[in-house]
Amino acid sequence: MTRYLINRILISLPTLIAISAVVFFVLALAPGDPMGEFASNPSITAEVRENIRRSLGLDQPIYIRYFKWVWAFLQGDLGYSFTSRSPVIDLILQRLPTTLWVVGSAYLLSVAIAFPLGIISALHRYSLLDQLVTTFAFLGFSLPTFFTGLLFIIVFSVQLGWLPFIYNSTLQVTNLSTLVEQIKQSIMPVCVLALYQAAILMRFIRSSVLEQLNQDYVRTARAKGLSGWAVLNGHIMRNALIPVVTLIALDIPTVFTGALITEQVFRVPGIGALLIESIYRSDTPVVMAITFIYAILIVGFNLVADILYGVLDPRVRY
Repeated sequence: MTRYLINRILISLPTLIAISAVVFFVLALAPGDPMGEFASNPSITAEVRENIRRSLGLDQPIYIRYFKWVWAFLQGDLGYSFTSRSPVIDLILQRLPTTLWVVGSAYLLSVAIAFPLGIISALHRYSLLDQLVTTFAFLGFSLPTFFTGLLFIIVFSVQLGWLPFIYNSTLQVTNLSTLVEQIKQSIMPVCVLALYQAAILMRFIRSSVLEQLNQDYVRTARAKGLSGWAVLNGHIMRNALIPVVTLIALDIPTVFTGALITEQVFRVPGIGALLIESIYRSDTPVVMAITFIYAILIVGFNLVADILYGVLDPRVRY
């Protein structure tokens, strides 16, 4: 198991280096000028703009800027925003609690919905319950989140007036009433994300469990007189979880990086919204930091998934 883990880590490091280089050079060569917002300001002369560009290091060759960025990143310095001149790490930490609250709650809700419904649907396939769950899953991942978000706003905010359609980022939870307001303004974005994610997970879980139900080892376990719960818990789920682990490992990083479309629809000030704003402003340090952190999380959770493969299936270790 130790050698297996070391091999996976040795594969992950070159992957991260390649991702950082590709993302940095793509952003550096992309159209758009961070100094563009100063071009229309008559009080800022060309000489001042050039001095600002030099202070930001934009006058240096791309490869030098890349190596400087790597060295600073290894020291925990993500640089400074071109537009706000604030440390990038501070901008991310300001948005992270909101993202973790909304997207994290949605993901936990989706897992809580998908696992029992997916397993029940597989165990009672072709029944009325299976058809209802399957229909719900198809609707969930067929409808884009921007459509369901707008539908929720029209029904629950405009027509019924139950929930606010704009997320209030200045709300401070200090008592019971503000806690209720926080929950009310989070219901719609959380439900939109949970509906989409639960539908995907549900289909994977159902298919994975169905694939194991007809295996020889399941029939053998039942022939030995094991109860249905013992067969499901001790045999079927252990093997059925292997493909599901991959999906969950790829989805968990989105909890930290936000939901781009849903945050825009409900005006949730999360990291996803910060990324969109930074792309519009050609704020390369912020875009680079968020993108590379997302890449690190993807590679890291893939490594976690590989380790879990070895735990769930001993054959993987060898």
